[in-house]
Amino acid sequence: MVRRNLNDLLSFVTVAREGSFTRAAALLGVTQSALSQAISGLEARLEIRLLTRTTRSVSPTIAGERLLKAIGHRFDEIEAELGVLSELRDKPAGTVRITCGDHVLRSTLLPKITPLLQSFPDIQVEFDVNYGFRDIVADRFDAGVRLGDTIDKDMIAVPIGGPLRMAAVATSDYFARRPKPKSPADLTAHVCINMRFPTHGGLYVWEFERRGKQLNVRVEGQVTLNSTPHIVQAALAGLGIAYLPEEEFSPHLIEGRLVRVLEDWCPPFEGYHLYYPSRRQPSPAFSLVVDALRLKKEAGTGRKRR
Repeated sequence: MVRRNLNDLLSFVTVAREGSFTRAAALLGVTQSALSQAISGLEARLEIRLLTRTTRSVSPTIAGERLLKAIGHRFDEIEAELGVLSELRDKPAGTVRITCGDHVLRSTLLPKITPLLQSFPDIQVEFDVNYGFRDIVADRFDAGVRLGDTIDKDMIAVPIGGPLRMAAVATSDYFARRPKPKSPADLTAHVCINMRFPTHGGLYVWEFERRGKQLNVRVEGQVTLNSTPHIVQAALAGLGIAYLPEEEFSPHLIEGRLVRVLEDWCPPFEGYHLYYPSRRQPSPAFSLVVDALRLKKEAGTGRKRR
């Protein structure tokens, strides 16, 4: 019965504390008549009088005092907790959990998020480095980071970096022993470094494109890895040709430790996006994180994938 009559109980607590139907009605935003009917109905259901009414005052009976002491502080606690929730809604605070890859964390996420965290000390960000396709809803992440063309259609996707290009690379010593491939088909005669997908366990088929012609190649080699930093290290060690987004190899290409081939078969494609469920109600902290990570040329807009 109490669950069905919380409004009546709140009405009683307010009248008992104020000692006046007039003041209580003003606080609750109802008419005195409606308030009186609510109290009378509550007393009728409980079959006991809770308030003593006179022309000058209103005071709780013994039963009313007992009820007031039992439930009055509960309403205070509820009101206090609702106030805290309002502060959380309006004040940027709390933890934002993001699952992502190692390279994008180092190259994009941490540099962009650092100024935000310095400005808002009550915001915490937890990064989960994972190369599988995590279910961010089931695993209770606020967001994830993936390449734009791998995100489910029912997610909101916000670009956090520009277009990317793939790069096939190896050391100059490797190419001193073998001729450089002139087309992707030539890779079948080379030692390549394979990547196994953590999610479904399959090997990545290298994808190339030139002038609208697409060509996929299944490569072979002595080493298979499931994380991009280790693939880069294997390439630097001379274990064969590696194939990853060019930014993974960038400093090594600039400084000549790695040599690029088949560049004309590697057109730009959609880069990294932060994605999250379209149904979520963003907190102030999450909204600030999204704005900090958003690609600045698209500031002020999100892209909902259809």
